[in-house]
Amino acid sequence: MWWKMKKLYYRSYQFVMRSISKVLRFREPELLMGAGSLIELPAIVKSHGVDKVLIVTDNVLINLGMVDDLLESLNKNDIEYFLFDEVQPNPTVDNIEAARNQYLEKGCNGIIAFGGGSSIDCAKAAAARVTNSNMTLRQMKGPLKVRKPLPPLFAVPTTSGTGSETTVAAIVTDPSTHEKYAIMDTKLTPLAAVLDPKLTMGLPPHITAATGMDALTHAIEAYIGRNGTEYTDRNAEEAVKLIFENLEKVYTNGNDVEARSHMLLASYKAGNAFTRAYVGYVHAIAHTLGGLYGVPHGLANAVVLPYVLEYFDGCIYKKLACLAAAAGLGDMSEPAEQLARKFIETIKSMNVRMQIPSGLKEINEQDIPLIVKRVLKEGNPGYPVPKIMNEKECTEILKKLVIKGANKQ
Repeated sequence: MWWKMKKLYYRSYQFVMRSISKVLRFREPELLMGAGSLIELPAIVKSHGVDKVLIVTDNVLINLGMVDDLLESLNKNDIEYFLFDEVQPNPTVDNIEAARNQYLEKGCNGIIAFGGGSSIDCAKAAAARVTNSNMTLRQMKGPLKVRKPLPPLFAVPTTSGTGSETTVAAIVTDPSTHEKYAIMDTKLTPLAAVLDPKLTMGLPPHITAATGMDALTHAIEAYIGRNGTEYTDRNAEEAVKLIFENLEKVYTNGNDVEARSHMLLASYKAGNAFTRAYVGYVHAIAHTLGGLYGVPHGLANAVVLPYVLEYFDGCIYKKLACLAAAAGLGDMSEPAEQLARKFIETIKSMNVRMQIPSGLKEINEQDIPLIVKRVLKEGNPGYPVPKIMNEKECTEILKKLVIKGANKQ
């Protein structure tokens, strides 16, 4: 009886949040697309009244010279800039505060996020702290807690995975608790985003694979959840099609400009889908593993995704069949279960071909009760999943992820 009451509460909560989301004013950033489009960004920055900008990035991208074209174009547009190049792979509270402090010290009036999801998350959270100085990051945790609008924020993704350039979320890592949490507010969506495939050309294959599967996870979880709309379903289907057609192309040939462009667009469309329809248990598990062990988010999503889809079983066959058809794996004249299983098996095969493991050596079986607790705390009641997971079911999935005999640190 208690479990039925819990599930009723979870679904009631999700219904309320779904109703709220229908009246929220989501926006899409102004898009610059195509090879070389990066140099067009400063004109847009200037049009928003920004003349002193903080560029939030990491020192690897600086050392590779990937920011040079942007800096040159900023100079030509008489925009003063400062570099914060200390973004960590999973930006921590201190990391975000350091970016915010530099913004204030230099008297900036705008922010450009340049890099992968970590750089964009760091920039978003720092921007939120700039204008919400009386709130801590933890006080902004969860949905719709950011009270004041952000300074003008612009995003330049250098990976095709997170979709952060169009989402309402920023992920924060708290090293004191080994926890990852999300700040979610429509104010966090950047004003403009650059989808320039030249910036993703240097990605090594393993990062290309993990980030691509991250985008696929976004699209799938948005599609199979209960918050989908015609808009989010269309974006998710288009993203899945683009990923199935192009991810392995860029994995084997990173210099394929057209395929890189398609993957950036896929990531963006998946971001449009999940920022409105939300994600599910794959993300809850991935966030927890990232917080505890530092497992890269895209890799964790890629590994976990097939197991969670199999857990949902028959309640998502019809939706997975639609995605399978969108991906070109068959047509809707085939039985839904057959198409759905083909879809899951194809994901597994893609993982194998891109050398993504079927488990994670970092997971310590002794930590599973803690992982379960954190996964279900994040997932329930917040995620509008097809089927609500309990402790036993979550434990069974996590045990499948353990690589027996792996060396634990």
